[in-house]
Amino acid sequence: MFTWLSIYDIDKSEKFTFPDRFFETEQPMGKKYSWWYLDLIDFLLIILIFFFAGAVISSQIILSDELVYVPNITGKTVEEARAELQKRDLGLNIAGHQFSDEVGKGRIISQDPAAGSRLKVNRSISVIVSSGQESVVVPELTGKSLEQAISTLRQIGLNRGFLTQIHTPQYPAGRIIAQYPPAGTVLERNSTLGFLVSQGEREKTYLMPDLIGRKVERVVPRLQASGFKVEDIRHVYYPGLEKGVIVRQSPPGGYPIQKRNPINLEVSR
Repeated sequence: MFTWLSIYDIDKSEKFTFPDRFFETEQPMGKKYSWWYLDLIDFLLIILIFFFAGAVISSQIILSDELVYVPNITGKTVEEARAELQKRDLGLNIAGHQFSDEVGKGRIISQDPAAGSRLKVNRSISVIVSSGQESVVVPELTGKSLEQAISTLRQIGLNRGFLTQIHTPQYPAGRIIAQYPPAGTVLERNSTLGFLVSQGEREKTYLMPDLIGRKVERVVPRLQASGFKVEDIRHVYYPGLEKGVIVRQSPPGGYPIQKRNPINLEVSR
């Protein structure tokens, strides 16, 4: 209820104050609800941010679990293999180097995991890269026997190549006169070396005499005195022949012979 004031009442010396509600300003209807809409928008924005962040994280988790087939990269260069693996989101790890007679230098010898395996993306394939054929320094073999030289070559991974033989009094028979390539040359494993081998001093060649019907006790001492080697004398029974007559010989009469060739005789008893 409002009370009307008269002039009389105003003129009185008593102090008078208006109620505070007379100074209140009335706000329009619905104005006080506008802040709630802003809070709702902020809330929805936060939900959307969390949703998209979760979607991104989930996609990364799904992609990290994706499996791809490992390609065959053996025989390829490191650059070629790396480019091939990048197409499948895989990496390359060089686990080591190894000498190889079959795979060229700089190319991949083996891989792990093997081609055809399934692997998660962003993983790496370990490979062994070829260092090419192992190098070998040629040793000095001049003056050695051919058997010693061949044994040495086998131990260091080289092979015997062409072989030429000549007669010479300077080197004993079977000794190496020269080699190619020379000592100190660097070769790849399984390379070959050629040799020039001595056959010793050239021996004289004689014609084997006909000894049939001769006495063995007279023939043998003369052959031995001339430097020939009588290796075997067999005694056999021949009716009608006296003891000690040569009935068979090897080599036969007229055959070329050298002093180092053995002579075999068959003699009656």
